[in-house]
Amino acid sequence: MAERLVEGLYLVGGSDLSNGMDCLVYLLDLGDLVLIDCGAGPGWPRIRDEILGVGLDPDAIHTLLLTHAHVDHIGAASAVVRGSGCRVVAHDLDAGAIETGDPARTAATWYDLTLPTLRVDHRMTGDEEVLAFRGGSLRLLHIPGHTPGSLAALVELGGQRVLFGQDVHGPFDDAFGSDVRAWRRSMEKLLALEADVLCEGHLGVFRSRAAVRRFIEMQLRAHTSR
Repeated sequence: MAERLVEGLYLVGGSDLSNGMDCLVYLLDLGDLVLIDCGAGPGWPRIRDEILGVGLDPDAIHTLLLTHAHVDHIGAASAVVRGSGCRVVAHDLDAGAIETGDPARTAATWYDLTLPTLRVDHRMTGDEEVLAFRGGSLRLLHIPGHTPGSLAALVELGGQRVLFGQDVHGPFDDAFGSDVRAWRRSMEKLLALEADVLCEGHLGVFRSRAAVRRFIEMQLRAHTSR
């Protein structure tokens, strides 16, 4: 079932929760509802049910943040938009692949899925940006490496610094436009944030600054030969 991670933050989807193809999907209540990634598509009805189960309305989602262009993170985006009319936010360097459903750049061929076209309403450019909501703000950071337009997001909740660092672990592939050297620089940027909680894209939630640092440093060691 959906899990409350911190006050105002819920884990509502994932491979063990909604569908085996789904990334971990997080719902953030900042006065407005922000969905961070949305899964591959087939699991969206279950994610909707999990959102309802925590007492929130999936049709009231204000913003869908797509952390990068891969289908396991964006496949349900059209359904989310149809239901809620939410705005879609992504980095400009991944927005083209998202909008066209590029089968290689989105890894759709890996999952044997076809993506519908989708409009990205807000394209982040540059290295940082802040999205303001009625109950707080979300700081976006460009962390290229896994894909050219990969994003992380940082928010303060209950006195804790919560980092959404989807797919910190990779993988890396030329078809995605991966750049391991850029990824290493991005990981150093994330380490400097000294987050208390890391919400990763597939490998779980890491709690405490020490645990977050250990995980990111472990990933850096794992890819030192690349």
